[in-house]
Amino acid sequence: MPLGKRINPSAHKQSQSTEKVSTIPLNEIPNLSEAEKEKSDNPKEFVLFQSEEPQYSFNDIIMNGSTYDAIQDVLALYSKRELLFNEWGLGETHRRQNRAGINLYGYSGTGKSMAAHAIAKQVGRNILTVDYSQIESKYVGETSKNLAAMFKYANETKSIIFFDEADALLSRRVTNMSNSTDVSVNQTRSVLLILINEFDDLILFASNFISNYDPAFMRRILAHIKFELPDKECRCRLWKMYIPGQMPTDADIAVLADKYDGVSGADISNAVLNASLRAARLDEKIVRQAYFEEAIERIINSKSDNSDLGTLVSKRKVSEEYVKSQFEGELPK
Repeated sequence: MPLGKRINPSAHKQSQSTEKVSTIPLNEIPNLSEAEKEKSDNPKEFVLFQSEEPQYSFNDIIMNGSTYDAIQDVLALYSKRELLFNEWGLGETHRRQNRAGINLYGYSGTGKSMAAHAIAKQVGRNILTVDYSQIESKYVGETSKNLAAMFKYANETKSIIFFDEADALLSRRVTNMSNSTDVSVNQTRSVLLILINEFDDLILFASNFISNYDPAFMRRILAHIKFELPDKECRCRLWKMYIPGQMPTDADIAVLADKYDGVSGADISNAVLNASLRAARLDEKIVRQAYFEEAIERIINSKSDNSDLGTLVSKRKVSEEYVKSQFEGELPK
């Protein structure tokens, strides 16, 4: 739920949802106008954060075995806690290791967000997905306050914090500060580092751009798990999963999986839908193999074009008179 979205308290009570809602008095919200307060259904409450039950389990996700094993290794921190910290003595050397940061990084469309939900489901907890737009404020210092409020809410509700597109908040700090915005960015990063240090529980991160992370955050995360593009076996399973059993088709899944590598689960899902749309538009009785191949080839080509085009710059010669005309007859000093 977006930051500051109002709800009708009576309607919320009638809801059967198991989601937990964090509210604070309106008079404690900085910079909130009287008009905004009057619009509220309940002038005493204002919604900030909302956790939810995980939407996926590991049974819903197809991933490479090495990625799954790496995740399960970290989760042994909870399932094997007695063995690790009492019998094997890690309680003496790693006294504050109830916390665990797991960073899921890698290619887009490989299931990082789904895996975050599956992790929360395995440990039996609600998940609080953090969107940077919920946290950021144009007022200096307010972003840090929002972060602190979010961590407090997660602690009180025992929710697992999940920073999706985490590089937006974990990016490198500004070294040459030139304005108040740079100062505010560094302040936010520093506050977040402190909050992560003090939060004695599981935090999840997901990003396509781990290279953007500040090294200080990298050191504070227990495990960095890379999500690779699916191998041939996984591609075969993905094609089988996304092509419905009742769909009339002559698709040869083994050929599709073998012929088209370098694609993600999201790519395969989109290809199946696009192939189906083609067959439906043409009033075909089956979704043909050729339609699947055309659809996935278009996706592969578009990804290649996206990475190859870069920024196009066109050049042309202009006269000195033209340049002067753009500056009202006088060149800049």
